[in-house]
Amino acid sequence: MSVPVRNVSFDVPANGRVALVGESGCGKSLTALAIGGLVERAEISGSVIGSPRIAYVFQNPMQSLNPVMRIGKQVEEGMRRNEESGSRQDRAEAVAQLLEAVGLPGSTVRRYPCELSGGQQQRVMIAMALAQSPDLLVADEPTTALDVTTQRDVLDLVVRMADERKTALLLITHNLGLVSRYAKFVNVMYAGEVVEHGDVASVLSRPRHPYTQGLLAAVPRLDAPRDAPLSDIPGTVPPPWDWPSGCAFHPRCPKARPECAASDFNGLCFFLRDETR
Repeated sequence: MSVPVRNVSFDVPANGRVALVGESGCGKSLTALAIGGLVERAEISGSVIGSPRIAYVFQNPMQSLNPVMRIGKQVEEGMRRNEESGSRQDRAEAVAQLLEAVGLPGSTVRRYPCELSGGQQQRVMIAMALAQSPDLLVADEPTTALDVTTQRDVLDLVVRMADERKTALLLITHNLGLVSRYAKFVNVMYAGEVVEHGDVASVLSRPRHPYTQGLLAAVPRLDAPRDAPLSDIPGTVPPPWDWPSGCAFHPRCPKARPECAASDFNGLCFFLRDETR
């Protein structure tokens, strides 16, 4: 049986900002869903230490919002899960205040999702998540469907609201530029495993794993010559049912050794082992 995510373990400090980064298909979103027990028809082993209250901001708000329910009702749903939500009138006032806090007018409570732009819909998703007073906010590529300017506004808002409410943030992305700007710690995932982790400054300035080095080399640079070719990592992430023996990255790795394909490979890249000697 193929296991799409395995042996993944990382810490999210209280009020901290942690990123999960990697190409599409590496297991980032599946890991995040598993944290909240949201994976259907799958066997999940492991535990979340601390029993945090978890809320999610997903990447496509139009698919997450109920198209036939007014915005106010959808935000209020999250509040009703909070034991301290108060009366219906208290919740109505809190909904309007929360929408205004994320940059939307109070009149948004009576609008439907189709009446809002993509950026406004994502702000509603942020309000819905924060309405639950979470300990951990999981932002799963929350700006994928947005233009560049709106992306920055939304991410600035996510981080600011998390800081103001002392909520820990787990940011899932494949954009290393966002990681450097918004996260303090980073976990690099490949083929369902964390291959490198550490504080953002160290990992991005001194990447040790060849996969992390490849991701950074593929980031376009403004100071590069105009005719310079873009760097990439040859090949694609293999599906779980077709993972190679040994290190899953070795077929694409420019520094691979014969022993990287060995069936008794213990999961720690030889390149990292050499640097720790």
